[in-house]
Amino acid sequence: MAGYKILQAEQQGIYVLKFIGEIRLNLCSTLDNLVESITRDPAFKTVVIDLTETEIIDSTTLGLLAKIALAAQKQSNFLPTLISTNPDITRIITSMGFDKIFIIVREPASRIEELEEIPVLKASEQQVRDKVLDAHKVLMGMNRRNREEFKNLVRALECEETG
Repeated sequence: MAGYKILQAEQQGIYVLKFIGEIRLNLCSTLDNLVESITRDPAFKTVVIDLTETEIIDSTTLGLLAKIALAAQKQSNFLPTLISTNPDITRIITSMGFDKIFIIVREPASRIEELEEIPVLKASEQQVRDKVLDAHKVLMGMNRRNREEFKNLVRALECEETG
């Protein structure tokens, strides 16, 4: 299995998250837990997400990033920042409409210190399915293209849930 890590730092309500390696479905519970704890922090103002060392990012992860961006805007009216130097990743996040909810920086941050690794959480198949469904609903709510792109997946997951 390819390597992956999520690093975090926080100072005065500004969170920095750095994703390293392949950030996929297997990290959705970890990332969702992180998003929940950040957005519950009364001091939370905004987030900077560094994707400069991200090799692969899936749509579930993108949905969770959208969730944290929307929470940041709602809580503090600060537009969060997303740093992406990989043209493929930048193309994906732009095509999903992230340029509307993030400031996208295409150059690496000069120096980010004091990042701590986030431990990966174990999750049941049902917990993963719930997080995938929630993340894709967030993406669908962002624009018409995303709604069309993910409607069949969401419908299938909802049918699985009820059925």
